Amino acid sequence: MKQVVQNYKSGELALLDVPAPGCKPGGVLVRSAFSLISTGTEMMKVSEAGMSMLGKARSRPDQVAKVVQSVAANGVPATYRKVMGKLDSYTPLGYSLCGVVEQVGAGIDDVKVGDVVACAGNEHALHAELNWVPKNLYAPVPDGVAPRHAAFGTVGSIALQGVRQGESRLGEVALVIGLGLIGQLVTQLLNASGVRVVGVDPDPARCELAERLGAAACGDPGSASVESAVAELTGGMGVDQVYLAAGGSSNQPVELAARLCRDRGRVIDIGKCRLDLPWNAYYEKELDVRFSRSYGPGRYDPEYELQGRDYPIGYVRWTERRNLACFLDLIARGSVDVEPLVSHVADFEDAVETYRRLEEGELKAVAVLFRYASAGDAPAVEAPEMTVPEVPRPSGRTAPARRSGPVRLAFVGAGNYASSMLLPHLTGRDGVELSTVVTTTALSAANARRRFGFGKATTDLDAVLGDPAVDAVFVVTRHSSHAELTRRALLAGKAVFVEKPLALTEEELAGVLAAVEESGNDRIQVGFNRRFAPLLREARELFGARTGPASLRYLVNAGRLEHGSWYLRQDTEGSRFAGEGGHFVDTASWLLDADPVSVYAAAPAGNEDLQIVLCYPDGSTATISYVTSGPSSFPKETLDLVADGKVLRLDDFTRAAVYDGRRRQWVGSRLPKARDKGQNAELAAFVRAVRTGGPMPVPLESLAATTTATLAVPTALASGVPVTLAGVR
Repeated sequence: MKQVVQNYKSGELALLDVPAPGCKPGGVLVRSAFSLISTGTEMMKVSEAGMSMLGKARSRPDQVAKVVQSVAANGVPATYRKVMGKLDSYTPLGYSLCGVVEQVGAGIDDVKVGDVVACAGNEHALHAELNWVPKNLYAPVPDGVAPRHAAFGTVGSIALQGVRQGESRLGEVALVIGLGLIGQLVTQLLNASGVRVVGVDPDPARCELAERLGAAACGDPGSASVESAVAELTGGMGVDQVYLAAGGSSNQPVELAARLCRDRGRVIDIGKCRLDLPWNAYYEKELDVRFSRSYGPGRYDPEYELQGRDYPIGYVRWTERRNLACFLDLIARGSVDVEPLVSHVADFEDAVETYRRLEEGELKAVAVLFRYASAGDAPAVEAPEMTVPEVPRPSGRTAPARRSGPVRLAFVGAGNYASSMLLPHLTGRDGVELSTVVTTTALSAANARRRFGFGKATTDLDAVLGDPAVDAVFVVTRHSSHAELTRRALLAGKAVFVEKPLALTEEELAGVLAAVEESGNDRIQVGFNRRFAPLLREARELFGARTGPASLRYLVNAGRLEHGSWYLRQDTEGSRFAGEGGHFVDTASWLLDADPVSVYAAAPAGNEDLQIVLCYPDGSTATISYVTSGPSSFPKETLDLVADGKVLRLDDFTRAAVYDGRRRQWVGSRLPKARDKGQNAELAAFVRAVRTGGPMPVPLESLAATTTATLAVPTALASGVPVTLAGVR
């Protein structure tokens, strides 16, 4: 098997072939799925190994003291041979992983072969394909927890033990100094405990990440904003507890702790930072300085860790194994979210290069995971598969014959999007009658009726669905209600125009398609308007038919949401990408004239940016970069399609061109046009289909495939591997 090792003398890192460990009694043999690089502890060790001998001595004065003692006891030659022998040998790296039990040793009855477990220990949870792990250093992974998230178990236990040492109480205020991996986890744990947190770190990205994950305020250690935030939250009394989660040789963290801590507050050292305590400052406030020892009680006790002798729960409530299980439970219940901390996932075969990039600063990271080839063998980390639902084929593929007269439309919802992007294109349109508007409040219905000329305004949805005079229903409400309202309108026999998204879950999508089958009514259009944009359609026609696979890049500079936006209510309204990502998936699929067969997603730590790769049956790929951290001055949407020696370029629906060899052909003209994203043409196509009884503008099969691909993004993000979309036709 392969294992990551380092020679502390030369600094060499290697992925070494070593014998596989046996399965001894009292433990289990675990095949790794994901292991976590500790960007603090491990990288400090890696950096030390690259130092000169003098540098190593300066960085580890404790080891120098041991050498001096050995010289006194054994003499210089013997000590030299001993030290050089130890330095010039391979040592392992790693101490936090998740894997699958491959073999169970004697005396183990709490797990079985095939179970997924999180493992701890710098001798037992190594960056290696196989590890033997004793009983008290593993914990079963709860259902629903992704293995890549369970790989955080050990560092999560370190953070959890630190919080326990702080004895945090509901309503207190804490200061977390150092917002690396441990500091971010401490922040989330405190926040989950009802403690308000102020974070300190010189890296603005880490401060922003901590605020997004629950910190009340964060800032640079030298900024006045941190002190003002502490003063505001504590009424000027100072924080109740300070967590030192920083490393390095600066004494600034302990000095800042003394300045911002209240009288008789608590200072807890979790990281490895300089601790030259300013005596007067700590004495005058009588500060309680505490140390947090690794994962919890049991650490460094060979009888506990190696022989499996547990501590009675009545005397030691939280051992390192119980801490590990507790942290996994917090992930399972959504109290802690480790996904935003994942900066990079590397294949295990690229381990040495990954360490090099980290050490040289090329890879900026909070947390980095190794993904093992065996990850695909684990039940919880197999390449996920989502099935695109089979679309029912009602016997009547066209609408019933319509009576003469205008197409009568009812709107369910008349908010900002409906009022600004849809209704202006329908008001006054020949052959269209705005029959009824339905809203949840009487006043908003009355306003919509007055502004757009609806015949009736009501809050009674059932009355509209039961009105035989209404030909089509527009569903333009909050995302969480789209699927249910669409389902009810289909069952009522209405044609339906539903704004994206069609559904927020696979179950909701299945419910819509069940309504199609039950009613025989497949008259549905989702508001994927970009495929109707005149500029893009002209450019596609100019580009011409493809003969080979294509590469498509779609950059969406989505920008940040305003505070209070209902898009932020992910628990009820779904993620932001779930809400609007279908636009971009649909556009890519329309340009490539196929539905995707797999979805891969990755996200950098510290923001909500997404990188999504869609693969298509003919080998074409589409990469959607959905970013929220870009400047507002940059265009929102830019797209490039490359195939057959040609490039189609779209600049934010204002200008487009096709490059063919040395020529560049502008669509229309090279001058920017008024931005038209296709709503008017889409509505015209929908109204025409309702009037004539002809096919809907977009096949229902395509709508279902786009929705399924959009829903697959969080699954791909959590698993770290592509999601196969089965059943794509």
